[in-house]
Amino acid sequence: MNTLTTLFGGLAAVFVLYAAGGFVRGLPLALRALLAGLIPLLAYFALIVGRWPGLDVAAIHISVFLAAALVLFALTQFRRRSGGRMHWAPKLLTAFFIGLVFLNATLLYIATQGLPEPVARWWLGSSDGRAVYSGFSGVVAHDQSAAKAVSSELSQLHRESQLGWQVEVSGFEATGRTRPIEVRVKDHTGLPVANARAEVHLLRPGAPKPVSTLSLDPVEAGVYIGTLAMPAGGRWLAEVRLLQGDELRYHSTQEIVAP
Repeated sequence: MNTLTTLFGGLAAVFVLYAAGGFVRGLPLALRALLAGLIPLLAYFALIVGRWPGLDVAAIHISVFLAAALVLFALTQFRRRSGGRMHWAPKLLTAFFIGLVFLNATLLYIATQGLPEPVARWWLGSSDGRAVYSGFSGVVAHDQSAAKAVSSELSQLHRESQLGWQVEVSGFEATGRTRPIEVRVKDHTGLPVANARAEVHLLRPGAPKPVSTLSLDPVEAGVYIGTLAMPAGGRWLAEVRLLQGDELRYHSTQEIVAP
């Protein structure tokens, strides 16, 4: 279940529960709004057990569900005090809240799925018929230590070129959220590398830490396989890492899109 479904589904549940609470006699208005916001939120927390979507996604659900309940509470209070006619202030508040929800949903969609391809092509254009847009933010983190990271990355690339390993990776081009990955490794003489440890790190574009790490199993000399499972749709970065002991010998990053 994707984030937009849980976000708007939960928002609809808030409205339904708040309306249903109006048929319960003696139910205080504040408690009615609180229950309307908390019940979908608790249901969402139960849904993501074992499938943590990230603090940013969870925070958006919390703010939207509770804010929706608060706005409904305020609107009902205004209506009761004005005798049925609503002042322009609560109308403006409602319009602002609805716009904010759709803005957050749009930003959340772009953060996880990327821009829709027709929009990206129109907005960002293309070069020689090839797309120039991507969710890949680069191999170096954009922080205060970026200069040091660039030097470290260049040193690593130099060591890899000196090592001369020939690495073939297949499986990322498959469709679906579960993809069989195979990595074939040969040294500079063409002989298979049998004493390496192969891993695939899965992370979101721009995220500092991987969501999951897959250790590939050696099936024969120089051949490592495993099944990569993506917990959600959208754009992902898959980083293949080959190590000997604790020393990183090779790494490459590829952008993949899950449905």
